[in-house]
Amino acid sequence: MESKRSRIIVFGAGGRVGRAAVAEARRRGHEVTAVGRADGSVTDPAAVAGLAAGHDAAIVAVYDPGARPGEFFPAVARALTQGLPAAGVKRLVSVGLASVLPTKTGDLLMDTPEYPQEWREFYLGHAAGTQALRETVPQALDWVVLSPAGDFDHEGEPTGGYVFAPAAADSLITAHDFARALVDEAVEAPTLHRLHAGVAVA
Repeated sequence: MESKRSRIIVFGAGGRVGRAAVAEARRRGHEVTAVGRADGSVTDPAAVAGLAAGHDAAIVAVYDPGARPGEFFPAVARALTQGLPAAGVKRLVSVGLASVLPTKTGDLLMDTPEYPQEWREFYLGHAAGTQALRETVPQALDWVVLSPAGDFDHEGEPTGGYVFAPAAADSLITAHDFARALVDEAVEAPTLHRLHAGVAVA
């Protein structure tokens, strides 16, 4: 059965995940606006609204290596929760981080033994961004944060399938398989609402 053609805006389209999301959405016949860093600030609600006007959903996979994570990710969340509803966008799928997801035991992945701690500021910045999203999002904007359940597999071949799963340090998924989940949740088969979920290979 052919899926309905939708308009999707992808913020962070120049990165590995953003490129995969753009390719997957276009492969399925959706109209995609690919937004890179030079196209407008994702921390500016007015810029977000201007870029997102006329779209059905937004996929957001942004990162600024020059900004403090604890400031950047909450600023992005606030800009999205203001700008997207102003543009009439009703669905947001944001790319998060496995480090701040619970494992099967309930412990956050970043708090498990031997998990690398040198990027903890980055982990906490992502967590602060999701918290800002929860606190500022209006009812008119349905959202989900998706991340790999562990990390990206840069060497393996796509399997063509995925499942939602708790965080696990040894879980790997290709950007292609992850992008399938992003597009499904953005416009084709949204099943998750107002939460952060991990994605693993099927």
